[in-house]
Amino acid sequence: MAGLLALAGESPFRARAYERAATAIEHLDVDLAALVEAGRLTELPGIGRGIAAMIAELQRTGRSKALDALRERMPPGALSLGRIPGLGLDKIRALHAALGVETIAELRKACEEGRVRGVKGMGEKTERRLLDRIRALENPVEVRLRLDRALALAESFTAHLRTAPGVVRAEIAGALRRRAETVDRLVFVAAAPTPGPVIGHALASPLVAAVSGRATGSCSAVLADGVPIELRVVEPDRYAGALLDATGSADHLRGLARVARDRGLELGAEGLASQSSGARVPAAGEEDLYRHLGLPYVPPELREGSGEVEAAEAGRLPDDLVTAGDLRGLVHCHTVYSDGKHTIAEMARAADAMGMRYLTITDHSPTAFYARGLDVDRLHAQWEEIARVQETVSVRLLRGTESDILADGGLDYPDAILEQLDVVIASIHARHRMDADRMTRRLVRAMQHPCFKIWGHALGRLVLSRRADRVPGRGGPRRRGRRPRGDRDQRRSGPPRPRAPVDPRGPRAGLRFVVSTDAHSVDALANQRYGVAMARRGWVRRGEVLNTLDTEAFVRAVSPRGRA
Repeated sequence: MAGLLALAGESPFRARAYERAATAIEHLDVDLAALVEAGRLTELPGIGRGIAAMIAELQRTGRSKALDALRERMPPGALSLGRIPGLGLDKIRALHAALGVETIAELRKACEEGRVRGVKGMGEKTERRLLDRIRALENPVEVRLRLDRALALAESFTAHLRTAPGVVRAEIAGALRRRAETVDRLVFVAAAPTPGPVIGHALASPLVAAVSGRATGSCSAVLADGVPIELRVVEPDRYAGALLDATGSADHLRGLARVARDRGLELGAEGLASQSSGARVPAAGEEDLYRHLGLPYVPPELREGSGEVEAAEAGRLPDDLVTAGDLRGLVHCHTVYSDGKHTIAEMARAADAMGMRYLTITDHSPTAFYARGLDVDRLHAQWEEIARVQETVSVRLLRGTESDILADGGLDYPDAILEQLDVVIASIHARHRMDADRMTRRLVRAMQHPCFKIWGHALGRLVLSRRADRVPGRGGPRRRGRRPRGDRDQRRSGPPRPRAPVDPRGPRAGLRFVVSTDAHSVDALANQRYGVAMARRGWVRRGEVLNTLDTEAFVRAVSPRGRA
């Protein structure tokens, strides 16, 4: 209804009202029929009495008189053809009247055969332009999405997918399930007795702009912002194998296939089977597949072919990777004192609502003038406000700073100020183009400062925007007992994942981490989920993360006034 109203040139507010209602229904976690029968649809966000009546009609009869009436005003296939940029309703009517076109495939063929240019009001240029736009929909240029944007899209599409007829399970797969920093496509796996209705429902999502392929148990499409998606639908008893296969990586699956062969099994796209008889090995979930291989379950974040299969075989796979539930405090948060959007009180109340035990207020230091870095007088004023707010909240508010690492390796603020703080995050925000030797000397000097405890956004990069700085190799932070930070402003990324299993006696021994948010708003406190994802990809264990500690232990560990 929303799509047809927009195509018909109706009020955009009316079309958006139907979009909001559709979204509310897609995200329902209760039975729709029960809401309809109880007359409670208007309790859902964005659903008024008129739309509620339409939903009830659809639920009870499978049809809507208003929708049917709107469809009668449109030529067949109008909604599909309307996804082509610049193709309005008048042109769709003209194409249907002259050529009988009802689908994008039919329009592409008509353009390729030179028939569109003969339609009144169109010419050769219009024909070429339409063909280019159709090809762009069907063969989009590579689009890379950051983890945060990819998750938002994928979770919305998964919610839609789970409402499909007959769906038993549906999950995100591919590189996104492994929590890669960026992805070029979204992959999904669903379980249902019959794939056809699920695929039809998936392709009817408002997020889908064009269908690029469809088979009996799978389909591919392009979302409105150009992101390719792939969906595989299998019978429920084949779901575990399909999810494992679609999650990858290719190197991880090759490692599992080697283990399977040694056990007289074969690993395929739908799970394990006997080499001798071909009989499939039953598996209710991925855990069963790993168990049949004699391996512990390998979390998706580790499935990169970086030695995790060998570690699992040797009994060295960590079973205590950090989780979001392990975190006790929010580290690295900005407020309106520098470049944040919310006050100390607003950030503190949000942390309270999340059940956090402590929150570090770490606004920028004076050198970051572009971010309204705090001079000493404003820093003192902030301390006074922190004390006032502390009386109103349960979460412990820790006084801190994100101190710039200056060009010569010194830290912003005099030592006498730094020593009065609870936490100092030392970061580079300027002069990223130093050569390797100068950058190394700069960082080593900073690390030798007694107040240096947490190294902020160590790579200095912005994902898909700015490459990493040149930074020192092993020996710098570990030698001085410093603590890097797992940074998760979603644009940034902390230290890279290892290319081999982590040896607890190796170069990382003694290093500990903080999973931080670099939050500049209340909403950005949720950035911790991305930090946890990067930490898990880096094989970081619960005991290596400082903000899994209770308040007093964390304060002792990061205090600029002494060593933990």
